[in-house]
Amino acid sequence: MKANTIVLGCDNAAVDMKNMVAKFLESKGITVEDVGVADAGDGTFYPLVAQKACERIIASGYAKDGILICGTGIGMAMTANKFKGIRAAVCHDNFSAERSRLSNDGNVLCMGARVIGPELAKKIVAEWISLSFVDGSSTPKVAAMKGIDEQNMK
Repeated sequence: MKANTIVLGCDNAAVDMKNMVAKFLESKGITVEDVGVADAGDGTFYPLVAQKACERIIASGYAKDGILICGTGIGMAMTANKFKGIRAAVCHDNFSAERSRLSNDGNVLCMGARVIGPELAKKIVAEWISLSFVDGSSTPKVAAMKGIDEQNMK
């Protein structure tokens, strides 16, 4: 496992899944920092939730990872990837979750509450939190991503 703390956020389309994921993570001994939203009546736009989560991850020196959930996971990932040092991936299956960690050194998992159900979400989260980047054939590719970050996100 990479981080002992997960910054967890959602929009109003994914409150139930976020709460379920929070309980699941806590049952695994992981500290959860919930950055919202609290209920389905909160209309905070997903980019603002993703921003808050990414700022917390960056402020931790990347010691924290993130899980962001919206209707599809796509908007959260698009927003999260605008922050230097954030490598967010939409994962709706275990293989994608595995590869986002092992091949891409992903630090933010994005999922869609309108795409997958709660039991699959738990399996994906379990897979993702159990893995860390492995130095190997993907190392120069991740280094290239980090280099692009340095060039474009000053």
